[in-house]
Amino acid sequence: MIDSTRPIDALNNAKNKKVLIELKNGRQYVGVLKALDMHINCVLENAEERVDGEVKRKMGIIFIRGDTITIIMPTE
Repeated sequence: MIDSTRPIDALNNAKNKKVLIELKNGRQYVGVLKALDMHINCVLENAEERVDGEVKRKMGIIFIRGDTITIIMPTE
């Protein structure tokens, strides 16, 4: 279990770990969380885009704008 007192602490603990990010449009991205800021803008490395649970494309390094995110979940 993640020991944190604030949500941002939990996200900082997820850095350099594999996460799943779901967006408002229903798309999902899985990759290693490399960076995030106070707006929850995220940088993923080795990212894959998933639609309906299937990998649609491998994208490498991507930036996801925080206001489009509904869920961030560790996969490890």
